Amino acid sequence: MNWRGRWGRRLAGLGVRGVGLLLFLALWEAAPRLGWVNSTYMSPPTAVARALYLLSRRGELGPHFLISLQRVAAGLLVSTLAGVFFGIFIGYFRRLELYLDLLFQSFRQMSAFAHFPVFILLFGLGELSKTIIIFWASLWPILLNTCSGVKNADPVLIRSARSMGASRSFIFRKIILPAAAPEIFTGIRLGGSYCVMAVVAAEMIGATSGLGYLVLYSQETFNVAEMYAGIVSLAVLGLGLNSALHACESRFTSWRRDIRTGE
Repeated sequence: MNWRGRWGRRLAGLGVRGVGLLLFLALWEAAPRLGWVNSTYMSPPTAVARALYLLSRRGELGPHFLISLQRVAAGLLVSTLAGVFFGIFIGYFRRLELYLDLLFQSFRQMSAFAHFPVFILLFGLGELSKTIIIFWASLWPILLNTCSGVKNADPVLIRSARSMGASRSFIFRKIILPAAAPEIFTGIRLGGSYCVMAVVAAEMIGATSGLGYLVLYSQETFNVAEMYAGIVSLAVLGLGLNSALHACESRFTSWRRDIRTGE
């Protein structure tokens, strides 16, 4: 009974959340068909769905999707490892964070796309430059959120643990890291969204594969339905990545749910 009730609530919640999307799709379908916008420049969702079907049937959509997913995953993995490691290190040693904060904030404000010509000059037009631009775009939210999470660990708990003779490693593992986990995952999810944006730009410059390339190529050949199909596929990629990261966050921060429910 509990299992059915839980899934019933989830389906009901999904239905409520989907109302806005359904209204948007209905408006999108009506706009070109009723002449509100030129159908030459905006294909209705039914035409986009047909383009997705034809691309899948020809075996073109899957490879583009998987290549973009591979690039996003590689960039996000490297940025997560580097961002979490250095974020914990810098956040733990407050004086080091004081020295580096202005530098990191400056890098954060610089558009990753502005660095793309530099990365192309240094690393060429191959996969390495694409991975690096994705890494660079997603690194800063992960690093700075991790640093903030470590700094904001409850000092009362830390002092209490020290007064009872707890070691540094125990305090780090049992107090600081769990306290920082929510902000770390927030940074990773932000980094994931930046990865999807960066992969589009990376694939529009010097690439012959990927969803970004599909969008650009379709626009240049004036195949508008396939262009929107590529954009929809990018949205699906972003939603899927965010859902996967959210599931990981729920798994590793389940203690927060237990505290809220009193279990």
